[in-house]
Amino acid sequence: MARSVGRIVLIETLPKSRALAPESVRFCDRGLHSVTVVRLRNSLLTETCPRFPVPIRSKSVKKTAKKIALQVCLISPHPLVLSEFERVLEGPDFKTISEHLESTLGPDLRHLPIPKATVYVVDAHVAKSAAGALLSNILEQHSEARIMVVAEKFDAAESYSMLQMGAKGLLSYGEARAQLARALPLVAQGGFWVPRAVLSGFVDSVLAGSPSRRLKVDAAADLSRREQEVLSSLLENLANKEIGSKLNISERTVKFHVSNLLSKFGVRRRADLILLCYQKRSATVETPH
Repeated sequence: MARSVGRIVLIETLPKSRALAPESVRFCDRGLHSVTVVRLRNSLLTETCPRFPVPIRSKSVKKTAKKIALQVCLISPHPLVLSEFERVLEGPDFKTISEHLESTLGPDLRHLPIPKATVYVVDAHVAKSAAGALLSNILEQHSEARIMVVAEKFDAAESYSMLQMGAKGLLSYGEARAQLARALPLVAQGGFWVPRAVLSGFVDSVLAGSPSRRLKVDAAADLSRREQEVLSSLLENLANKEIGSKLNISERTVKFHVSNLLSKFGVRRRADLILLCYQKRSATVETPH
C-alpha cells in the first residue's frame, strides 16, 4: 500500500469476482478523499467500501504475456565453437541444447540421436557427405525442424548443396557472431537467412534441373516392387508410419527403403524426391510422340 496526502492507492491481485474488503485498508486519515484500487485485469470498475464514504476508483493493468524462449540445438564437433554459439545466444530469448559430436563419420552421424528443438545450428566443418548425413538425420527425426548451417565460408556450389539438403540459413563463422541471434527467430518462423543472390541462383538451378539428375531418374527404372510401392506411397504424402501400415511392414523397413530411394534418385530429402518425380511425370506428359 502506497500512501499520499489525502489518498490511498491499493495494489490488489485478487480475482475479479472478489469485491474490495474493508479490512484491506488498515489505516484512516481525516483528510482522506479517495481510494484507487489497481487490479491486474482488463475491466474498469467502480467499487464501494462501507468503511470509507469516499469514491473508490478501480484501474486496470494488463498483464504482459510471458515470452517463450526459442529452443535451439547447437551441433558441432568442436567444444570451442559450441561455447561461442552459447555465448552469442545468451539471454532469455533462447534456450540452448549443446550436442558435441564425438564422431564426424557419415554413418555415425546418420544414426545419431538428435534432441528435439525448433531450430538447429549445425557446424558444417566436416566432410560434405557427413554434413549431408547429419542434416538428413535431423529432418528424418524431426520433420518440422529448421536448420541453420555455419561454416568457414560458402561458395555457390556449397550453398546450393546445403539448401538442397534442407538448410534454411547459411552463415560464416564471422557472420554468426553478429547475425545468429537475429537470424534464428526468422528461420524458426519459416523464413530463409541466405544472401538474395544465392537464393535466387538456387531457385533457378532447381527449376532448370541438371542433366545428371535427369539421368538418375531414368536409371531408377530398376526399382524393386517394394521400392515402387514405397515411392507411390511417398507421392501420396504419407508418413513412414502410415506407409508401414499400408504395406504391412515395420517403420524401420520403410526408412530403409526410403534411404535406398533417395540414393538411387540422387537426392538428400524425400521432398526433393517427390518434386523430382512430379517433374519427370510432367516432362513425360509434355513430350510429343
